[in-house]
Amino acid sequence: MSLIDISSSLLFFAFIAYLVATLFFGGAVKGAQQDASVSNKKWGKIAITITIIGFIANLGYFVTRWIYAGHAPVSNMFEFTTAFGMFVVGAFILIYFIYKVPALGLFALPIAILIIAYASMFPREVSPLIPALKSYWLYIHVITAAIGESILAISAVAGLIYLLKKVDTTKRTKSSIWLEVVMYAAVLVIGFVIVSSTFNLMGYKADFTYVDKNGAQQEITYNNPALFGMHKYELKSPGKMEPLAEVPAVVNAKKLTTVVWSIIFGTILYGLIRLILRKPISRMVQPLAKRANAQLLDEIGYRSVLIGFPVFTLGALIFAMIWAQEAWSRFWGWDPKEVWALITWLFYAAFLHLRLSKGWQGEKSAWLAVIGFVIIMFNLVAVNLIIAGLHSYAG
Repeated sequence: MSLIDISSSLLFFAFIAYLVATLFFGGAVKGAQQDASVSNKKWGKIAITITIIGFIANLGYFVTRWIYAGHAPVSNMFEFTTAFGMFVVGAFILIYFIYKVPALGLFALPIAILIIAYASMFPREVSPLIPALKSYWLYIHVITAAIGESILAISAVAGLIYLLKKVDTTKRTKSSIWLEVVMYAAVLVIGFVIVSSTFNLMGYKADFTYVDKNGAQQEITYNNPALFGMHKYELKSPGKMEPLAEVPAVVNAKKLTTVVWSIIFGTILYGLIRLILRKPISRMVQPLAKRANAQLLDEIGYRSVLIGFPVFTLGALIFAMIWAQEAWSRFWGWDPKEVWALITWLFYAAFLHLRLSKGWQGEKSAWLAVIGFVIIMFNLVAVNLIIAGLHSYAG
């Protein structure tokens, strides 16, 4: 077995371990609901042990792929997203040993599982680094930014559990509607996995030529029916679907097509779930947060931002600007990725300002934490996949 095969096997093992650990955290939460303290502690210990084993396997994947590739495995969407999922689990483990809240695992691990599943839909091949990425700043900038985002993700997990505990989902209010929107967004990620897996199993491929934003002719292969065509595209595969519309050169039509297919499949899946349950998804999962300590969740959400914000600042802004100066001879260039990193930074700066000076605690703080993670995921999905920029290599 080659090193890359070992790496893939370790990632798969970690994925399964996280799934199993989630079930045991569910047992711990159920035990807490029944006031079965001994059972609760037993399930919790088993769950965190399995989580740590999975994390070690995940770390093993990261190291073995690094050795095989000769560079840190964070240079494309598959590598970065799997690393992000791993760091989310690592951040959760750290927070769990401080606060011992099983409900965090019940929600944090599924988020990590979805992130890793999302990553698995991208090409897994190990490719040589392009010249712009051949720098030690790749490790420093990207890994530090991912760690910062993963810690901020835990604040969103705590915020989501807080909202599930406090928001009355039996009444149609702004809070209950937006909470269901969050559930819908999670289903969209599942839709992405389903649509990508389906077309991959079908072996769908359609070759196109197009003109990029620099005026050069390029080739591209779609792995699902083209809804959108690249700028000045020409279909080279007979019998394949013609795009419904052509997009400007600044938009990656192939990835936009994948996003739209994911929204279509995800929306259909959400509708089916609602039809089967006959109630909002948020109302179905709400009992899992019933006995969670709201004050403790509020503290976890706040402290996660206190830790994650400076780490994110270092990785996504300061280290990024130093690398940009070395690579492109400018600290800042208003590239889409740079702009959204700044937006994310400004949002969490506003979060801390509102928390410390305006007293925004409890539900307001929880909503801010959830919105912050939505911004992070928008940066990861929409900005990386759709908008062409200097960071498009990450796709």
